Amino acid sequence: MEVVGVRVEMPSNQPIVLLKEAQGERYLPIWIGMTEATAIAMAQAEEPPPRPLTHDLFRDVLDGLGIRLSTVNIVALRDGIFFADLVFSNGVEVSARPSDSIALALRTGARIFASEEVVREAGVIIPDDQEDEVEKFREFLDTITPEDFGRAG
Repeated sequence: MEVVGVRVEMPSNQPIVLLKEAQGERYLPIWIGMTEATAIAMAQAEEPPPRPLTHDLFRDVLDGLGIRLSTVNIVALRDGIFFADLVFSNGVEVSARPSDSIALALRTGARIFASEEVVREAGVIIPDDQEDEVEKFREFLDTITPEDFGRAG
C-alpha cells in the first residue's frame, strides 16, 4: 500500500489517512485521531520536530537496539476498527493501531501491506471521472502543514 496522505473529513471534522494499492486501483480510507494525522503529515512532509515525538522516539529506540521495522500489516477490520501488526527484523510481531503503524512506517521506510480481506471489505474504487478529485487531494496535501491539524500531544 502507498500512503496518499491525510485529510480532515467534513462535516465530522474527523481525520482520515488514505492508502492506495501499489499494484491496483483500490483505496483504503482509515479514520484516525488528530494526533496521528499530525504525525503522519509531519513524516510525509519530512519535517523533523524540534524534539522527538512518540513515533520518532520509537524509531530511535529501534535504531539504538539494532532492530528494524520490516513491515506493517493491516490485518483485520472488526466492528469498524482496523487492526495492524508491526513485524520486526528479529521476528517479533506486535499488534498496533494502523495509524501509529503508518506513522512509524513512514519514519522507518517499512513497507505497508493490507490483507485482501480488509481491502475487499473496506476498500473503495474511485471512478475515472473522480480521479481529478484524487489529484486535487494530492495537491491539497502539498499545501498543508502539520500545524493545520493542530498541535501534537
